[in-house]
Amino acid sequence: MNGPLSIAVIVLALALGVWYLVRTALDRAPSNADLWAMLGLGALVAVLVVVAVVGLFIGDRPSEWTTFVGYLITTIAFAPTAVYLARLEPTRWGTLILGVACLVLPVLVLRLQQIAEVTGG
Repeated sequence: MNGPLSIAVIVLALALGVWYLVRTALDRAPSNADLWAMLGLGALVAVLVVVAVVGLFIGDRPSEWTTFVGYLITTIAFAPTAVYLARLEPTRWGTLILGVACLVLPVLVLRLQQIAEVTGG
């Protein structure tokens, strides 16, 4: 796993998560800028996943590679799914969906790093 890229995803996701939770507390529906910011985070996550997939073929493969691939699929699908659900719920709860998704993404990235490091990837 790419260290600086992972850190960038984690920091951006946490910053956006705090922003969305503040907006939820202020009873704000998700704006177009909020949705685009989440999609931007999703694009950064997609770059991270592509780097990890290339690492599976070029570098060392984790011994638990099926678990690793499952986490990759979950990680890349998380941001677009959150945007879709937030669009379905154009109230403060849609903003909460984005906030919770942003708080879950760092956990998924950290778990990917743990699997890659502990199992030899």
